[in-house]
Amino acid sequence: MKTESQQNIVESTSDLSLRQVDKNTQHGGGGEGNDDYDPHLHRNVKNPTTNWQTFAHFLKASIGTGVLAMPSAFANAGYVNGFVLTAIVGFLAVHCLHILINSMYELCKRKRVPYLTFSEAMTMGFKEGPPFFKCIVPIATPFVDGFLAFYHFGICCVYVVFIAESIKQIVDEHLVVLDLRIHMCFVLVPLFLIFSIRNLKLLAPFSSFANILLLVGFGVILYYIFDELPPLSERKAVEALSKLPIFFGTVLFALEAVGVILAIEENMAQPKAYLKPFGIMNMGMLIVLTLYITLGFFGYWRYGDDALGSVTLNIPQEKILAQVTKILFAITTWISYALQGYVTADIIWNKYLSKRVKDTSKHVIYELLIRAMVVVLTFCCAVAIPDLSLFLSLVGSFCLSILGLIFPALLQICVQYTTGYGPWKIRLTKNLLLVAFGALGGVVGTYVSIVEIVDAYNK
Repeated sequence: MKTESQQNIVESTSDLSLRQVDKNTQHGGGGEGNDDYDPHLHRNVKNPTTNWQTFAHFLKASIGTGVLAMPSAFANAGYVNGFVLTAIVGFLAVHCLHILINSMYELCKRKRVPYLTFSEAMTMGFKEGPPFFKCIVPIATPFVDGFLAFYHFGICCVYVVFIAESIKQIVDEHLVVLDLRIHMCFVLVPLFLIFSIRNLKLLAPFSSFANILLLVGFGVILYYIFDELPPLSERKAVEALSKLPIFFGTVLFALEAVGVILAIEENMAQPKAYLKPFGIMNMGMLIVLTLYITLGFFGYWRYGDDALGSVTLNIPQEKILAQVTKILFAITTWISYALQGYVTADIIWNKYLSKRVKDTSKHVIYELLIRAMVVVLTFCCAVAIPDLSLFLSLVGSFCLSILGLIFPALLQICVQYTTGYGPWKIRLTKNLLLVAFGALGGVVGTYVSIVEIVDAYNK
C-alpha cells in the first residue's frame, strides 16, 4: 500500500514533470529523446514487494469468492459453453490487462514521469487521442476513480456476505439458528482490524498464508465434488442464451481485479517481471484460469442447477471436514477484504481527502476513520442485497465490462492515435470490437442482474 509520503512523492513528481512537458510535444509518439527514459527505473517506492510477494498478492487478488461461484456460472451456460467461454473471457481479460499496463508505460515514457495512475493515464490518453475524446477529458479522472472505487467496494460487499454465510452454516449446525444479517454484525470488528493494515508489504505474509489455506480448501471441495458424480448426460452442454448474461457477469467478477492488479504492479521492486511472457501475470492467470475451469466444470457436473452462489454452500453442512473448509475460506476471504478494499480506501483518502487535511499528524487517524466508514458501508450494502450470486453478477457486469474491457481498449486507441494502427487499421478494429463486446456484455448483464434481483425480492 502506498504510504502518505510515497503518495506525495509520486504525485509531486508526476505533476512537476507533466507541467514541464513542452506543448509542442504533447501529441508526440515518443521520439528519440524519450528512448533513454525508463519509468520503471525512476519509481520511488518506499516499501517495494519482491516478485514472490507480488505473485502471492496476484493469486490472492484473482482467487476470491468468485471462483467458488464458478459451478453456479456454469449452470447458466452449460458445461461446453462454460468451458469455452470461460477460456475466451480469461484470454480477453489478460489481453486487456496487458494493453492497459503497456499503454500506461508508453504514456509514462512520453511524459517522462515514473508512474501514472489508471485515471491519470486515461485523462492523458484522451488528451492525445482522437479529437472527439477531448470533450470528456475534464471528467475522465473522477469517472475512472469512481468506477474503480465502486467496483472494489462492491467486491468487499460480496465478501461480507460470503463470510457471514460461511459462519452461519456452522453456527446453525452446532449452536443456534440466526438470521444472516446478524452474522454480518459479528464480522464487523474482525473486518475493522484487518482493514487497518495500510501497507501492501505488511499484507504479503497474510496473502501467502491465505493461498496455502485456499489450496487445502479447494482440495476438500474437489473431494466432495468427485464423490458420487452423476452421469454427465444429466447435465446440459449448452444453456439458453437468456442465461448467458449472468454467466458473463459472474466470470468477469471472478477473473478481474483491475485496481489491485495495478496497485501490486506499482509497488513492485522489479516491475519488468510483471508482463514477461512467463512473467507474474501470465503464469498467475494460467493457474487461476485452470482452477476456475476445473471447479466450474466439475462443480456443475456434481450439483447441476442446484449449484449455489458459493460451492461451499453445497457441500455437506453436517460434516466436520466441510465445516473446517468453510472456516478456511472465511479466513481467506477476510484477508482478501483488506487487499480489495485497499483500492477504494486509497482512492478516497490519498487522491481526494488527504490534501484537505493540513495537519499531517492527523493523517493516520483520519485514514483509519475513512477505512472504518468503508467497512460500515459495505456492511450496509451486504445487508440490503444478501443474495451472493446475483450480487456477483451485478458487480461484474456493471463495473468490470467498463474497467476491464472498455477502458483498456479505449486507452490503447488513444495512445496509438499518433503512431498508427497497423496495416488496414487492424489494432483499431480489434480494440473497437473489445469496446463493443464490453458494452454489450455490460448493458445486457447489468439489466438481467437487476431484473433477477427485483424478481428475487418480489417473491
